[in-house]
Amino acid sequence: MKTKIYVTAILLLGVMGLGNAQAQNQECMTNLSIYVEHAKVKNYEAAYTPWKMVYETCPDINKANFIYGERILKDKIEKSSGADKDGYIKDLVALYDNSSKYYPKKYTPAVVGIDKALLMYENKMGSDTEIYDMLQKAFDEDPGNFKNPRALYLYFSSLVDLHKGGSKELQEVFDVYDDVTEKIEEENKKLTDVITTLLPKDSTGTITSKEKRSLQIATTNSESYGKIAGSVDSKLGALADCDNLIPLYQKSFEEKKGDVKWVKRAVGRMFSKECTDDPLFTKLFEAQMALDPSAKARMYSGLLKQKAGNSQGALEDFNKAVDLETDSYEKSEILYKIATIVRKTSKSQARSYAQKAIDANKANGKAYLLIANLYATSANDCGSTPFEKRAMYWKAAEMARQAGRVDPALSSNAQQSSASYDAKAPSKTDIFNSGMAGKKITFSCWVGGSITVPNI
Repeated sequence: MKTKIYVTAILLLGVMGLGNAQAQNQECMTNLSIYVEHAKVKNYEAAYTPWKMVYETCPDINKANFIYGERILKDKIEKSSGADKDGYIKDLVALYDNSSKYYPKKYTPAVVGIDKALLMYENKMGSDTEIYDMLQKAFDEDPGNFKNPRALYLYFSSLVDLHKGGSKELQEVFDVYDDVTEKIEEENKKLTDVITTLLPKDSTGTITSKEKRSLQIATTNSESYGKIAGSVDSKLGALADCDNLIPLYQKSFEEKKGDVKWVKRAVGRMFSKECTDDPLFTKLFEAQMALDPSAKARMYSGLLKQKAGNSQGALEDFNKAVDLETDSYEKSEILYKIATIVRKTSKSQARSYAQKAIDANKANGKAYLLIANLYATSANDCGSTPFEKRAMYWKAAEMARQAGRVDPALSSNAQQSSASYDAKAPSKTDIFNSGMAGKKITFSCWVGGSITVPNI
């Protein structure tokens, strides 16, 4: 009999518990609906109390707790001060931590680490060391989701400041610089793939509204990565000049010469900073050839042969480098770098390689900018009259504008270049006085082709 009473009591308590849970869940659902409606119209003050009830009682009932919760708490932080503000900041940090607990697929280590680091930075609550360590952990644990342009810059910037303060080695600065720039290039490549696919549709008017939106988003995000890339390079500044690079690599060479990643990055940086005349570059190149006789290594071999006066051997190595590379994006980068090497001896050959770079990757804006510069620096060599010579700048300006179209990350540089070239081209007054409006000018120099003079 006692056993029956005990079992009945247990069942009754279970039903009561279930009833309480259902009631509690219903209250959460009601308040969820209330705060979401307020938050949708940005009435975060009214949303705060019902949100807080749902978040504390039923945190995993809906992702809205974290999506709108972030906005609600940021509004509180913005409108408060002193101890109240500090309290809301701590609440937001806790919310970020809980977001990964309840929805780990959406709120990954990189997403959470970035949110917390930016919050600390914006509210001057963390030291450079704390912010850097937080971002480094996020990048190391979850590099695939570390995409926020501001966070990428802050990650590198805080490290440079720590180095200048004497707490970080220069080699670590270079390592993180490479990681950050490679990540920027990786993400921008995805965006330019979208852009090059949709641009032809946009120009012919066959693009859908959904595709138009995708094109706008990709363009905006690419521009953001371009700005951050420029800021990262500016922050690095003179730290990466030959006077710093050469002694650092000389010091580490014997220890690191078997580390293929270190060797390839060292060779690449010395090449980009034009430190190739130093004997160390040859040593690093030979180490790379022994470890990884890749397409890029062949390109460096061509550079060294060209410097030694062996033009034929250099050309053979350049072409071998192109043949060895199978990835179209990497092939385009190699072709562009070859173009920058040969431009000093032959502008027409440089354009040929730059055009091949564009053929391999239509989004290689750097190749367009190089061709634009080749045209601009040939203005005095093309045309029989001052007007015809200056007309070459129209051709250069158009190539520069195309660079910004295919790769918005270069839009700032492209706009500056095209504006500079347009300023050197004939003015409206020049066109009127020449009587050339609407007429075609053909270039008989290495540039070839023609340009139609604008109508006024």
